Amino acid sequence: MSAHCCQPPEPEQGKSLDGRYRKILWIALIINITMFVVEIVSGVKANSVSLLADSLDFLGDAANYGISLWVLGMAIAIRARASLIKALSMAAFGVWVLVSAVWHFVIGVMPSAETMGLIGVVALAANLSVAALLYAYREGDSNMRSVWLCTRNDALGNVAVILAAIGVFGTGAAWPDLLVAMIMASLALHSAWSVIMHARSELSG
Repeated sequence: MSAHCCQPPEPEQGKSLDGRYRKILWIALIINITMFVVEIVSGVKANSVSLLADSLDFLGDAANYGISLWVLGMAIAIRARASLIKALSMAAFGVWVLVSAVWHFVIGVMPSAETMGLIGVVALAANLSVAALLYAYREGDSNMRSVWLCTRNDALGNVAVILAAIGVFGTGAAWPDLLVAMIMASLALHSAWSVIMHARSELSG
């Protein structure tokens, strides 16, 4: 990253940056709320823990973008504290998915591979469009980085759901769905730790 990127922007440049970033966050917020509704309905019908995990991930990201819109332009300490809140929510999501995966394994639910695959492709297209919009802001402060990480994780999670659908269809078993859910949980926990460390360094700096 070039030197001028590490320095505070001039007032006019900062205002322009915030304006562009704010518009992108609003677009991302609308997309995530829409996909949350689509995925949670489809996940319940398909009995898929990976789809349900992805639906709550969309809901969490909607809250993530909403918080980011609220703190945009505020002092870095406030943005860092908001990042800590979002990181804790990412960690809670990861724990919830792990518990859900274990529960589905115990009760032996068989998911619908067709629904998983179709919704996975739609969700991937949605997240790739958001990731493309946010790519230029991936190396910002901890708040911007947490937004980028959430979006990146979503796209990777969608690919994993599609692969799980193929696995369920090919094996006739539920374990690919459960495996993907556990991988998504691990990714969420790792990203949460990364954001927490970044935010703490900003608060102590």
